Amino acid sequence: MPPKRRIYPWVVAALAFALLLSDYMSRQVLTAVFPMLKGEWDLTDSQLASLTSVVALMVGLLTFPLSVIADRFGRVRSLVTMAVVWSLATLMCAIAASYEHMLIARFFVGVGEAAYGSVGIAVVLGVFSPRLHSSLSGAFMAGGSFGSVVGVALGGVIAVHLGWRWSFLAMAVLGLILAAAFRAVVTEKRLERYAVRDESSDAALAAKIAKIRVPVSTLFTNSAVWAAYIAGGLQMFTAAVLLSWTPSFFNRYYDMDPAKAGGVAALFVFLVGTGMVVCGIITDRVSRFDTRKKWLAAVVFCSISLVSLSIAFRIDTGAAQLTLLAIGAFFAAGTSGPTAAMVAGLTHESVRSSALGTLTVANNLLGLALGPFVIGVLADHLGLMDSLALAPLFYVGAIVALLVGYRVFPAGLRKLAAQSTKYAGTAA
Repeated sequence: MPPKRRIYPWVVAALAFALLLSDYMSRQVLTAVFPMLKGEWDLTDSQLASLTSVVALMVGLLTFPLSVIADRFGRVRSLVTMAVVWSLATLMCAIAASYEHMLIARFFVGVGEAAYGSVGIAVVLGVFSPRLHSSLSGAFMAGGSFGSVVGVALGGVIAVHLGWRWSFLAMAVLGLILAAAFRAVVTEKRLERYAVRDESSDAALAAKIAKIRVPVSTLFTNSAVWAAYIAGGLQMFTAAVLLSWTPSFFNRYYDMDPAKAGGVAALFVFLVGTGMVVCGIITDRVSRFDTRKKWLAAVVFCSISLVSLSIAFRIDTGAAQLTLLAIGAFFAAGTSGPTAAMVAGLTHESVRSSALGTLTVANNLLGLALGPFVIGVLADHLGLMDSLALAPLFYVGAIVALLVGYRVFPAGLRKLAAQSTKYAGTAA
C-alpha cells in the first residue's frame, strides 16, 4: 500500500477525533462550573442536571433523522455544519444572563451535536479494515470522555481565573477552528477513493455491494442489532452519571474547591475514556477468530463496573472508595466499542451512519440524558451520594441485553446477508 494511502485514513481519524473532543468539551465544560452557577443563580441540583440532560435529549431526538440526511446528502458537509452550530451555541452559553437563557443555548448545543458521533464514526470506519473496527470504535467514542476531561479540567481552571463565561468562549473558538480544518482536508471524493470494502469480497463483488442501497427500515428488523442498541444505551447510564456528577461529588464530599474538584474528576473521566480504548482493543483480540465473543467481552466489562461502583458509593470516603471508583470508571463505558462494532457489522454500509445514529439515540436517551437527570432529581431528595449508589444497577439491564444479543447473533448475520441479496437487484 502506498504511504499516502496509509496516511490519509489516519488524518481523517485524527481530525474527526479532534472534532469529537471539541464536541464533548463544549458539552461537559458546564459541569466544571456547576458550583458557580448554583451559587450565582441559586439553582437546584435538578436544574443543573437539566442543563446537561437537555443536550443529550436533543442528541437522542435528532440523531436518527440527521444521520439519515447525512447518509443521503453528504457526511462531510453534515459534520462541518454540526460543528459550526454547536460552537456558536456554546458562544451563546458564554453570554447567557439567566438559567432560562442558558437552557436555550444548551438546547442548541444539543442540536448541533446531535448526529456528530454516528456520522463521524461512520466516516472513520469507512476508510479502515473491519478487523480494526472495535478498537477504532472504542477509541473514537472515548473521545467523548477525553473531551470531557479537557472540558472539565480546563474549564474549571479558566473559570476560577477569568470567570465561567470565558470557559464557554474558549470551547466555542476551538470548535470553529477545527471545523474549518476538517472542511479543508476531508472531502467526499477523497473518502470514496480511500474507502475499504469487505476484505472477504473480491473487487467485483465489493464494487457491487457498494452500490446496493437498502431501506432504512432494515435497521429495525434485526434482533441482534436491537440488543446492541439497548445494551449500549443502558451501559451509558452510569458512565454519563460519572461524567456529569464527579466534579460536584468531590466538591461536596472531599471539600475541594471547583478548580481542584474539576481536576480530580477529570482524572476519573480520563479513566472512563482510557477504558473505552483498552476494552475495544481487548475485544478485537479475543474475538479475532470468533466475532460472537464481542458480546461476552462486553458482559465482562459491565459486570466489573457494576460490582466496583456499587460497593464504592456505599462505603466511606477515602482511599478504598477512590480505588473502587477508579476500577469502576475504567470499565464504565467499556462496552461502547464492542456495541458500535456489532452495530456496524450487522448493518449494510449504505445505512451505516443511520445505524450508528440509532445507537447514539439509545446512548443518549437511555444514558446521557436519563442518567444525569435522574440522579439530579434523586439528589434533591436523597442526597448525592445515596443517589449515585443506585446508578450502577442499570448495568443489570445491559448485561441481559448483551446475553440476548449473543444468542441471536448468528441469525442476525444471516439476516444481513439476506438483505444484501434481496436488494442487489437495485444496483445498476
